[in-house]
Amino acid sequence: MVDVTIRGAGIFGLSIAWTCARRGARVQVVDPFGPGAGSSGGLVGALAPHVPENWNDKKAFQFESLLMAEPFWRQVEATGGVSPGYARLGRLQPIADQRGLDLAHQRAETARTLWQGRADWTVRRVEEVGAWCPPSPTGFVIHDTLSARMHPRRACAALVAALSTMGVEVAAEAPDRGRVIHATGVAGLLELSQAFGRTVGSGVKGQTALLRFNAGDVPQLFADAIHIVPHADGTLAIGSTSERDYDDPTSTDTALDDVIERALRAVPVLHGAEVIERWAGVRPRSKSRAPMLGAHPLHKGQFVANGGFKIGFGMAPKVAQVMADLVLEDRDTIPEGFRPEASF
Repeated sequence: MVDVTIRGAGIFGLSIAWTCARRGARVQVVDPFGPGAGSSGGLVGALAPHVPENWNDKKAFQFESLLMAEPFWRQVEATGGVSPGYARLGRLQPIADQRGLDLAHQRAETARTLWQGRADWTVRRVEEVGAWCPPSPTGFVIHDTLSARMHPRRACAALVAALSTMGVEVAAEAPDRGRVIHATGVAGLLELSQAFGRTVGSGVKGQTALLRFNAGDVPQLFADAIHIVPHADGTLAIGSTSERDYDDPTSTDTALDDVIERALRAVPVLHGAEVIERWAGVRPRSKSRAPMLGAHPLHKGQFVANGGFKIGFGMAPKVAQVMADLVLEDRDTIPEGFRPEASF
């Protein structure tokens, strides 16, 4: 007997499966390519918030999800015995000029209200931060304590292990049983676009690199539009590109070379670090740019959870919560801007 079938074993599908199983549902996960085979099998793992201003449902949802992440991943690791590499260590961002410095101070003020004292966004002098601080033209950096890091592949493996402990495996094929959730990434967005004759969502290619560099438990960096994320296993990820037009979704090229060079300029201490992996994949981006959650527009009586794009891992705990509410309890708490209609 199965209560919930989840099609897709990326971060959304696995997180929803975990949350449903913890609530007592009998769950099956189906993915012909296996867990984390798409963009969820990437390298970077930067769980970082939107800037604290112009507050809206998307930013509030992400804020709640980032706060949920620590207990979510702690329970996953405790159940399955596999670490996702999660740690809420914050983020540092160099400030380029006076205009950026003024804006950073303004956002520090709004963060005090919007983040409810549960995380900080502060402006600090470079010398206060320590040796890991990136060079900054103004001598100041933004330091937020909401950002966290994880290793995407390890996070997927941790969820698979936890689910297996609860009797849930990822199958290559299985018939639909119970209530069905489609978390099929780019393929699901293309299916919708083709069916309705207009772009509902698309894939955006990203290229990233993994370096052999053990920075320890330090904040991630965001400099020159590059994410620089030290992982718990002694590696460091940098990325990424955002490519709408591409021929090969899995090849890396000079665009990644540029990302690496910019990271080395922004953080000179990385010079000489060995590049141990180059990775490319396509991330699902809905037309609305928000996750697409709710009733499936094509499959009557079924559901969709898609469009994580760059923020899928950070959104996953809250996405899993609201989808479990909807599917198991018929309780709809999905923000209006996240519904499929927002992308039509």
